[in-house]
Amino acid sequence: MKLITLINSALIFASITLVPGIAGAQTATIGSSEIAINSNNLSSNSTSVSYLQPFNLVNFAYQGGLKQHGIPSGETLVFQTQNRNIIAKDLVKAAVNANKLPSQVLNDQNYLSAVNLQLKALPDYAAAD
Repeated sequence: MKLITLINSALIFASITLVPGIAGAQTATIGSSEIAINSNNLSSNSTSVSYLQPFNLVNFAYQGGLKQHGIPSGETLVFQTQNRNIIAKDLVKAAVNANKLPSQVLNDQNYLSAVNLQLKALPDYAAAD
């Protein structure tokens, strides 16, 4: 049952992150071939930004990577998130303070929602550990 919950969380996360790109894709027919065009591409002079995926952020915190920034590790983190003493925004703030995430992620509702989903799956992840 715990594995099913973890798989469902992964599927939800994948759908949250992939749907915007899929929704923005258009198809074009060239000859007899159809290709997908993503209209959400960045302009050629912009820089690509990458940062910790929500699963990796929660795992990093669980392993103790954010202890210096007020986020407990292991079972204490699980307990604190179950009691809603620590929420997704708290984890993201700590990661920003630790220079693991850029500050604009604090306003990214999709990212915060994905972190929240990972926090909800954390008890199952911890039990499997």
